[in-house]
Amino acid sequence: MFENYKRDFSTHLILLFVSIIWGTSWAAARILSNGFEDNPATMGPATSAWIRYLSVVIIFYIWYSYKFFNRQSVRFLPPNKSIFNDMCVLGLFGVMVYQLLFMHGMKWTAAGDASVIMPINPIFTALLAVPLLGQKITKNIFYGMLISIIGVIIIVGWSPNTDITLRDRILGDSMILIAAFSWALCSIITKKTMIKNIKLRILPSEIVIWYSLIGWIMLTPWMVMEIISNDIIKPNFTEIIIILYLGIFSTVLANVWFAIGIEKIGPTSTSAYIFLVPVFGILSGWLILGENIGLSMILGFILIVGGVRKVQIDSSRLNSSQ
Repeated sequence: MFENYKRDFSTHLILLFVSIIWGTSWAAARILSNGFEDNPATMGPATSAWIRYLSVVIIFYIWYSYKFFNRQSVRFLPPNKSIFNDMCVLGLFGVMVYQLLFMHGMKWTAAGDASVIMPINPIFTALLAVPLLGQKITKNIFYGMLISIIGVIIIVGWSPNTDITLRDRILGDSMILIAAFSWALCSIITKKTMIKNIKLRILPSEIVIWYSLIGWIMLTPWMVMEIISNDIIKPNFTEIIIILYLGIFSTVLANVWFAIGIEKIGPTSTSAYIFLVPVFGILSGWLILGENIGLSMILGFILIVGGVRKVQIDSSRLNSSQ
């Protein structure tokens, strides 16, 4: 019994670190996109996203090479054309579109605001599941969506971060919302790919590695265009550290640790830690960037989390009954 407690405690501690990493990533992305008043950003959004995913791809394929040389079964590339096509779609929406919108969005809105809005992506997942997976919209799911949308409206319209103009906040928050939609689409396509190719026993980690590589390649033309427009980049030390943090910790380690959490304590308990991410997003925005925390942000956060949780509970019920 004590051993189980120790195991579960260490898993919960790891998941807390995941929440902190993902939460602080919003402030890190804001710095990378916007810089500081006395130290403006030197890189464009596409360039920073390209370098971030370069580090991700290198780490993933070093890990794969290690497994290969230890005579473990690995698939460096998608095994057939159908899966390759799916990975191209995932690379497009899960990496290229998401990263460009995420990095551009963080240039125009507050880190705390964005971190509270992004958890709405399960709402988009439930909407996309209707045409793509044949799932129904129940009364509870509809009410959950409505509550979350009201929360988003409150944060966008009455954000305490009034040093950023309403026009800029609407632009930035809109990009974050579209990025959330893109990520939701990515989640649905991942599920469909695994179901469609169940006999090949494709692992979620394989899908992430394959579409990360393809998405990084898709980011390349955007990076080249930025460099041609803005001359050769000379990132400063802070930007290099942030890119490595976003690549190594936020993208690779946090996802691995999250997967360990699902394996050890189950998906329901693990997914609960997602709701801590906006808390650390708000706190890091306040501590690092001097952003404001107001009643509107707290109210919006409660409404979004409450609405999303309502949608998740009913969606899980529908999935288990199918």
